[in-house]
Amino acid sequence: MKLGYTIVYVPRVADSLQFFERAFGLERKFLHDSGDYGELKTGETTLAFASHALGAMNFPAGHVHASESQQPLGMEIALVTEDVQDAHQSAIKHGAKELAAPVAKPWGQTVSYVRAPDGTLIELCTPVAG
Repeated sequence: MKLGYTIVYVPRVADSLQFFERAFGLERKFLHDSGDYGELKTGETTLAFASHALGAMNFPAGHVHASESQQPLGMEIALVTEDVQDAHQSAIKHGAKELAAPVAKPWGQTVSYVRAPDGTLIELCTPVAG
């Protein structure tokens, strides 16, 4: 068993892909012709986005829309970078909201939190030493 995908349900898949491309320099793997599903190249585990319409098909009883939630959902996407400050500023420049500015943690890692325009909670962090 291995983690293959993280899929975030969003209002507009193309907009989410574009935010991650512009803010963090990630490369688009593909966007389905329907516009309901797309993926980014992020290493071994794929970061993907699916439309709320597709979510409604998958979950007939409904699902929480992070884009409409006042508080961030209790899960995050963590992006590892050597320059948290630069990534943090780029995210804000491209429409993210700052939740926590970059701070050095006691274990030696620098961490910040932003919320993407689609509601996704994003941790930006340096690699964990060890």
